[in-house]
Amino acid sequence: MRKQILVSQDRRELRAAILEDGRTVEYYTERQATAAQPHVGNIYKGRVANILPGMQAAFVDIGSEKNAFLYLDDALALYAGTPNPERKPQISEVLKEGQEVLVQVVKEPVGTKGARVTANISLPGRHIVLMPNSPYVGVSRRIEHEAERERIRQAAERVRDPEVGIIVRTAAVGVADQALEQDYHFLHGTWQRILRQSKGAKVPELVYRDLDLLSRSVRDFFTEDVEELWIDDLEAFESARDMLRRSSPNLYERVKLYRGRENLFAAHRVDQDLEKALKRKVWLKSGGYLVIDQTEALTVIDVNTGKFVGSSSLEETVFKTNVEATKEITRQLRLRDIGGIIIIDFIDMRDAGHKEQIVEELQKALRRDRTRSHVLGMTQLGLIEMTRKKVRQSLDEVLHRPCPTCDGKGKVLSEETTAARIERELTDYLRGADHEAVLVECHPAVAALLIGQSGQNLRRMEEEWHIKVYIKGKDSLHLAEHRISWAGTVEEVELRALPVQVGQVLSIKIDEPNVHNARDGIARLEGYVLDIQNAGRVVGRQVLVKVTQVNRTYGKGIVIEESV
Repeated sequence: MRKQILVSQDRRELRAAILEDGRTVEYYTERQATAAQPHVGNIYKGRVANILPGMQAAFVDIGSEKNAFLYLDDALALYAGTPNPERKPQISEVLKEGQEVLVQVVKEPVGTKGARVTANISLPGRHIVLMPNSPYVGVSRRIEHEAERERIRQAAERVRDPEVGIIVRTAAVGVADQALEQDYHFLHGTWQRILRQSKGAKVPELVYRDLDLLSRSVRDFFTEDVEELWIDDLEAFESARDMLRRSSPNLYERVKLYRGRENLFAAHRVDQDLEKALKRKVWLKSGGYLVIDQTEALTVIDVNTGKFVGSSSLEETVFKTNVEATKEITRQLRLRDIGGIIIIDFIDMRDAGHKEQIVEELQKALRRDRTRSHVLGMTQLGLIEMTRKKVRQSLDEVLHRPCPTCDGKGKVLSEETTAARIERELTDYLRGADHEAVLVECHPAVAALLIGQSGQNLRRMEEEWHIKVYIKGKDSLHLAEHRISWAGTVEEVELRALPVQVGQVLSIKIDEPNVHNARDGIARLEGYVLDIQNAGRVVGRQVLVKVTQVNRTYGKGIVIEESV
């Protein structure tokens, strides 16, 4: 499998993507506008704001918009009492309100929730992770060769001080003990500087900012299995090579400066992959497809056969689609960075062996994912339950914002519902009122319903309420938005209601031929219909017209120039 990393720098953001066989599998972005927000790895000197005994947790003020959340298990490093293996202390025994604490962000703010922090500080390097408050040695589970695991473990034991811990990373495979020692001394020196800075720091205050996205990409992603690291910015390119010259000289020549005319991400189809990743439906090569729905509580993935009909039995067709889906689901989880509870609704299978294989295939595919996940198995309904650690905002949360029109629901009131609502509001508004006319502004589609075919509905309303009703369609209003903008004399309302006047000259597009007279054309201005004489031959073109007649629901005009 060919693996590449792309890093693109511009004025607004720094972006990184990981590609496997030419397909985007992971995406990261770092924007100037969010630089001050709590990011994973940042260390703060904070103050305990509230103790929550019922949740065995505390809120910590770290200077961000929302207080950070600290669980008891993440706070035990701050416990000043004597540890008792038979009894875990209460949160009130570990922390007190107003207490100053040194904490690190492990989960970024998402939605209405603040950051999650821990007192178990960790400082990642190229080959090891330093754990100042956890005195033990661990080895990455991705290092499978037992002899190499033991060699690395012994090397880590030799270089560390007894009071600190080390976790050896996958990048340490095959490196000399000296490289681990250099990494350790650098990280230990960084920790000592953090301690010194925290002593004189105000509260709350950021005392350590983790590396930027470029440096993290080199440190965390650029391992032996990566063929190329492409960077489109000269300064960033030189910075990356400088880092590798010291830490991994064997990877130095794999860093490439991109000088193509086309955008780096566009040239490698990353932008196209991201565009697809923002959609609900994901097509499989076989013709099947996934539907992915993210909610605040959980993510649901539905697998469908779609266009794939197979060539043998139904069971075999379903099984092949489900196997293909496991690989694409894993890719989508990584690319969209979906975390939390995930429910996968595979296509129903009768064969118990097939069901077991699907679970195994999913677990196998997830081994490529650097984010920790746990597959709980398949339920009696054929649903697979799993969890994936949520560290930062998902791709959807980073690139999207809740729709201001539907408030994030994805749906708005229909034209019929809005029209009915307007009529009820008008009934209440006009009851007992003494007006000659009233003006309603709404979306053009709703205006068409209120007016009705040939103005029939408008006449019905006027007969019922004994008042002149003017309906004005406005493209700037969304489908459910409307307002009673004026009520008074006919002259007052008409002045505000009609978008054109007799004799006015307009540059306007002819939308369609007149269904009653094909020689004429129909144009629209904010929902107001203009019947343009002899304009049927210029449908779809922008022409210059002169208004010859104005009525409440439509007007008439003539073409005075066909090419504008």
